[in-house]
Amino acid sequence: MQGATDSGSGAVSMAARELVIDEHHAGQRIDNFLMSRLKGLPRTRIYRILRRGEVRVNKGRIRQHYRLKSGDVVRIPPLRMVPSTSREAPPALKTLVEERILYEDRGLIVLDKPSGVAVHGGSGRSHGIIEALREARGAREHLELVHRIDRDTSGCLLIAKRRSVLTALHAAFRQRAVKKRYLVLVKGRWRGGARSVDAALQKNVLRSGERVVGVDARGKAGRTRFEPFSVGAAASLVHAMPFTGRTHQIRVHAASAGHPVAGDAKYGDKAFNRRMRAHGLRRLFLHACELGFDNPLDGTHVVVAAPLPAELRAVLDRLALAWPDEKP
Repeated sequence: MQGATDSGSGAVSMAARELVIDEHHAGQRIDNFLMSRLKGLPRTRIYRILRRGEVRVNKGRIRQHYRLKSGDVVRIPPLRMVPSTSREAPPALKTLVEERILYEDRGLIVLDKPSGVAVHGGSGRSHGIIEALREARGAREHLELVHRIDRDTSGCLLIAKRRSVLTALHAAFRQRAVKKRYLVLVKGRWRGGARSVDAALQKNVLRSGERVVGVDARGKAGRTRFEPFSVGAAASLVHAMPFTGRTHQIRVHAASAGHPVAGDAKYGDKAFNRRMRAHGLRRLFLHACELGFDNPLDGTHVVVAAPLPAELRAVLDRLALAWPDEKP
């Protein structure tokens, strides 16, 4: 990048510029593209300039989830960039991400993300899973998140090592060809067997900046299938299969069905959460236990399973609930 430097603060003022998207970046979301190009700009600032329409694609406004096309012209506005002062990821985190790899080949990685670790930095966190893995691997590999799971959720996370693999997997997610299965502990006795919740979801941002999602007919279509595995009087363990990928979808759909997720401070039941805490639950009981997809490299079908963490198995033991063997 070229620009004028503010000698007092070290900030660099960048002039407006236009970038033409080639086939290597086609299919990438505009927010992810900007994050890779604007290394010194906070994530919150990137979303702000997108919301305000300061970033233009083909001279028009776009939203943060817009996917770039080959030949698109992206105009980046004048910006004041502050050099990043973030430190390297802690050695323990870099070791952890390598140890939790469940599957790896020439084009992708599936790892078992622990609860409490974000998939990427931001919102006061300088490092997440992807930054730690990039530092652990160095410049020899191009690593990109294929999808995201919430910070408090554990389990299967898919990472691409090649741009072509990333593009193909993004297309598979859009076509709902990637199968995701979660293990969820919910409030109360699950009745009626397996059923699907079809409810549109609307995302809102509070004045505090917190994101909240609610069932709203004006929102985007959402569908989750729930299948009970082990049913108890106080709580039930169910499988959840989301057919769409809305923010907080499983948590909101479970709550709307009268069975909020255990440990959910945002959409859950406070009294139920206190009872589950007495049984040793110290986190959200939501675990991405299985991921199935066609490998873009050779077309073979891959199924990867992440075992239920020990701290969650201990809670189920105390509740006298069984859990499944997650071997694919």
